[in-house]
Amino acid sequence: MARATKDAVHHPLFARFYARFSEAAEKQVGPYRGELLAGLSGRVIEIGAGNGLNFVHYPTTVSEVVAIEPERVLRRLAVDAARRAEVPVDVVPGAAEALPVKSEAFDAAVVSLVLCSVRDVRRALAEVRRVLRPGGELRFFEHGQGGGRGMRVAQRVLDRTVWPLLFGGCHTARDPLGAVRSAGFEVGVYRSLVVPEKGPRMPSSYCVLGSARRDGLDEGGG
Repeated sequence: MARATKDAVHHPLFARFYARFSEAAEKQVGPYRGELLAGLSGRVIEIGAGNGLNFVHYPTTVSEVVAIEPERVLRRLAVDAARRAEVPVDVVPGAAEALPVKSEAFDAAVVSLVLCSVRDVRRALAEVRRVLRPGGELRFFEHGQGGGRGMRVAQRVLDRTVWPLLFGGCHTARDPLGAVRSAGFEVGVYRSLVVPEKGPRMPSSYCVLGSARRDGLDEGGG
């Protein structure tokens, strides 16, 4: 099992901005978090927990959440959020590409607005597959490529220039649904949405929310 350094990601200025921005947007985003996590049970791993805004939405059928967050500032905020959750949440350092947990240890995994910023999406999803038990469920709420031709061109240009620098490594033109499929998950019910629903469309507005399953065959991973 690979282990990451304690601070695999270090974006303190962006982390503070993200914490304020995400809390301000929670009136719009919160209902999607609730939809994302509804019906989960057993042991859950959340990859890229940020400042822990998902924690209050976990149903009490969840026995434990292990929340991986590589950025120190966000991790401290997530620890505070964990104290307010109705389920046990353990916040630990680690990177998505090298999850510091045992294989096949979790009933479900959650990725929420994180695949946009991981360094290696393929490796990160291979790690998710590794730590899920056979038949385990992946829940995803991610933004990525979308809009018309002009927006998609703009997304690609931004990803090659200023967007990752300004927004903590975030990319706007990735294809999270395609990546989940390519990682060997069986995609279930999902829907595309625009966040926020009203107002101008941003390069990061095009989202997908849904679930997928790891099959029962152990093909190796990570």
